[in-house]
Amino acid sequence: MNSERFASFSITLFIAIVGGLVFQWLHLPIPWLLGPMLFVLIVSKLWKSFRPYWSGIVRSTGMIMIGYTIGLSFTMAALQQIGQQLPLMILLTAMTLLCAAGIAFLVSKLSGTSFPTVLMGSIPGGLSQMIPLAQEIKGVDLTVVTFLQVSRLLMIIFFVPMLVFSPLFGLEGMGKHLLAQKAAVSWSGLFPNIFVFAIACTAAAFVGKKIHFPSAIFLGPMIATILINLSGFHGPALPSVLLNACQLMIGGYIGLLLKPEKLKNKLLMAILAVLSGVLLIGCSMGLSFLLTQFHEVSFMTAFLGLSPGGMDQMGIIAAEVHADLSVVICYQLFRTLFIFLVVPSLIKAIFRSRMKRKEIEAPTG
Repeated sequence: MNSERFASFSITLFIAIVGGLVFQWLHLPIPWLLGPMLFVLIVSKLWKSFRPYWSGIVRSTGMIMIGYTIGLSFTMAALQQIGQQLPLMILLTAMTLLCAAGIAFLVSKLSGTSFPTVLMGSIPGGLSQMIPLAQEIKGVDLTVVTFLQVSRLLMIIFFVPMLVFSPLFGLEGMGKHLLAQKAAVSWSGLFPNIFVFAIACTAAAFVGKKIHFPSAIFLGPMIATILINLSGFHGPALPSVLLNACQLMIGGYIGLLLKPEKLKNKLLMAILAVLSGVLLIGCSMGLSFLLTQFHEVSFMTAFLGLSPGGMDQMGIIAAEVHADLSVVICYQLFRTLFIFLVVPSLIKAIFRSRMKRKEIEAPTG
């Protein structure tokens, strides 16, 4: 990192820390994720002469720590429970994607944007997969796809915690209680076991990235932690200071993702992005209720498992509210793998058949 980038990163980091402190002072949910994200986003748009920068290494470090924390929650009993829910996972994932396709069709009609563009911008949790795919398909507007994916994700990251901590879930007074519980985790309990997990998680993230594993920086450490933990060598819980730090590392990065200045029809697309996010959350709540009817999981766990956000963000929220982390992450993981392995080929096949049909019909039209 050169001196100019270091100075820019230092200022951006300071803004993120201020955001976290303000959100914590206001007792808002997940202050060290949402505060840095919102403050960095606002300052980067208002301070025109400043070019904010967020180090990829910092973001990756936060993702590795979150992956480790979530991996600690998996036990053999939890994995057996997930095996029993596999058929329902497939059904609910398919229904979630069908809801996303229906919403994309509605948004495309209202906005006049092509259906393929809106569809790839509406697939939940698929930003890293849909952007490369959008570049391969003719006629897809990459800027719109990125905007829809990022704005929906940002809205969900803000809206879901507010919803979860609302009277609807009965957790509106839980923030201070959780903060006190996390503070009880001591630094002395980290050593020496944490060194083994630190090396294993970093190596797993590096290998996962090399082999192009989906969400490798997050999933690699999580899988490594699960395997080591199940072998009988247990990892220590991270103190609250480190958990807050890794949330800040991710929140600052997310705050710089959205580039509204590159978008045409900004107001219309912003309204439709919000509409899309609200409808997806509504569908998730309906499917969550269905999940609770088939399996003995809380509505909170079901909702976070089926929410159309990212695994790392939903995992952070689940850890905050003491939902069943293993169930939440397994549903989120299954959807991510399904999107990575199945959806791109399916979308390509559908769009190719549509293009061939148009080419056949063109001469006769």
